[in-house]
Amino acid sequence: MVELKTDTSIDAMYEAGQVVGRALTAVRHAADVGVSLLELDEVARGVLREAAAGSPFLGYRPSFAPVPFPAVICTSVNDAIVHGIPTGYRLRDGDLVSVDCGAELGGWVGDSATSFIVGEPRPADVRLIETAERALAAAIEAAVVGNRIGDIAHAIGSVCRGAGYGIPDGFGGHGIGRHMHEDPGVPNEGRPGRGLPLRHGMALAIEPMLIMSGRDDYHAAADGWTLRTNDGSRAAHVEHTVAITDAGPRVLTEREQPPGRARRAG
Repeated sequence: MVELKTDTSIDAMYEAGQVVGRALTAVRHAADVGVSLLELDEVARGVLREAAAGSPFLGYRPSFAPVPFPAVICTSVNDAIVHGIPTGYRLRDGDLVSVDCGAELGGWVGDSATSFIVGEPRPADVRLIETAERALAAAIEAAVVGNRIGDIAHAIGSVCRGAGYGIPDGFGGHGIGRHMHEDPGVPNEGRPGRGLPLRHGMALAIEPMLIMSGRDDYHAAADGWTLRTNDGSRAAHVEHTVAITDAGPRVLTEREQPPGRARRAG
């Protein structure tokens, strides 16, 4: 069942979303050659503590997971698409990093992801991330009252497929609100004019995921969480929490775009 949020609830979700935005910005500032993924998780934990916010990621255990998720961010590097567990791995020059973060504040949840390059970027990686950003922007533009879920999915798929990239089969966005994962599902590919009508008060986590090689297949890593491309090609993942309103889409997880070596983020 899809819960329609009141305007007051959307404002509360915005506050949670701003915590997520600050956490992702802080992680990007900290990301540099030699910094470990566990250190980035500690940065995000510090932002959540300062805001007195909880983490919907920490301890989360869906049916497929062998263990509860042990961190407050997902860190997916290079051929990892999503759900990467922070480890002692230290970032290297040219790594493509996707970071996903959530925050729970006052009973409401925000969820967002960004992809960036540490150190000297490869042109192909820059193009991949820029395409992911364009797909997200197109999806947000389609997230208006009167459209349908299929219009969002079609906007993402058109940008990604048009650039020659793959889309991980079966993965996409979701409704969000009091819980991180709510109805409806938001596919990353679909037919326009199909699916659930978009109404004022719906809140969606829209999250394009792209595979550089153009293939759609992937596999679960040994940790049971991380999804990796089957051919070892790089992937990017960007996400915003967006409220559907009569005045147009409202991005609830906006964040600043910091300077530095970690470049190009969604």
